[in-house]
Amino acid sequence: MNITARRLIGSHCAAAALLACSILTAPPAVATCGSATCFLVTGTEEGVRTPGAVRIDLSYRFIDQSRKLAGSHSVGEVLVPKVDFEAGVLVPDHHREIRTASTFVRLDLAYGATDRLTLLGTLPLYQDKYHEHYDDVGTPDEPFTSTDGTRGFGDVQLGARYLVLVRPKDLLVGGLTVKLPTGDYKLRDGEGAINEPTIQPGSGSYDLVVSLSYTHHPFPSELEWFVSGSHRLNAENDLDYRIGDETVLNAGVSHGGGGKIAWLFQVNSRHTSRDSFRGDNVPSTGTNYVDLTPGLRFTPSGGASLYAFIQLPIYERVNEAQLAPRSSFVVGVSKTF
Repeated sequence: MNITARRLIGSHCAAAALLACSILTAPPAVATCGSATCFLVTGTEEGVRTPGAVRIDLSYRFIDQSRKLAGSHSVGEVLVPKVDFEAGVLVPDHHREIRTASTFVRLDLAYGATDRLTLLGTLPLYQDKYHEHYDDVGTPDEPFTSTDGTRGFGDVQLGARYLVLVRPKDLLVGGLTVKLPTGDYKLRDGEGAINEPTIQPGSGSYDLVVSLSYTHHPFPSELEWFVSGSHRLNAENDLDYRIGDETVLNAGVSHGGGGKIAWLFQVNSRHTSRDSFRGDNVPSTGTNYVDLTPGLRFTPSGGASLYAFIQLPIYERVNEAQLAPRSSFVVGVSKTF
């Protein structure tokens, strides 16, 4: 393998990080109580350059879901069903959703096994899902609650990416990831019932993500561009609940400018299918989103790489009525040893 190719492998394996904030620290679909993920390419996996090298990436992510939508239009209220696991039924129009604010702290690990193979691990160290809604809609009280959110460790992911094609200006990388049900998915709400699925730290299911990424770098130019895609296949958990499958497509450019600071700009899109409970589709689940995501990355000589992204929605469409993200951001630090 020539020197240029090795440099490309070292500096642009970032494009293999298809799985945005959502490789994934939260349940993959936006469902009844407004769970969400950041879906972007963070561009911080360039540290794994040779076999035996280890990259550590620690990130903080925040998502504000307070936009009330029916289809693609703003509405005054969002009524969603309750998943009554104890009775085995869906209760229509049970909650009036107000807001969900999700905070994630995630540790990503990558190990260079060979010149072409990198092993990956994602540890969702902490998740805090603050949630506001009015309960028992239609009753005389309709009590407001902000205490039915959850906190905890999420679902661990293990996987690998393989360098399928190496050329002086091009890289093609494939990936395969398995999500393990390590996070709690049976936490109780204030009334003692099992909480809504998308408020839980975990999904309770084994899921599979396949991905593919292509990067072009017109060396020696500082400009590069990439396209990437991934598809998540979700299984049903032992509560008979299945979060909908997810497809993510990304495209973006970055420019180093010959210095330590690089700017990045990307367009991210995501489609999620409806959730199902006991084989039936769950109303107010399934979405289509497109976001614009500008960002910066600072990499001092021999030091850690610092990065920050903000994600701005430009198109959001939901099934029935749901809470949608108003904005989200990611900050993190990455270093290779």
